[in-house]
Amino acid sequence: MFRVYVLQNPSGKFYVGQTDNLPARLANHNRSDKTCGKFTRKNGPWTLAWSELHPSRTSAMAREREIKRWKSAKTIRLQLLGLPQ
Repeated sequence: MFRVYVLQNPSGKFYVGQTDNLPARLANHNRSDKTCGKFTRKNGPWTLAWSELHPSRTSAMAREREIKRWKSAKTIRLQLLGLPQ
């Protein structure tokens, strides 16, 4: 099984991804080393805000692309998290 997930940092930014091992992926995003200067390492710490199971990587990747096309934190808050604007 694969998961599509949304992480949120203390400043309210979101990160959307997909994985077959969510705990390991979250730990990787929250690494404190400076290797490669990735977006999630520079803007963390991250907490899991939302996730959804998928039977295959193909369906998880399609859902990830759909969410990323929204390009709006407001839409993620409304559509996935059910939070007010």
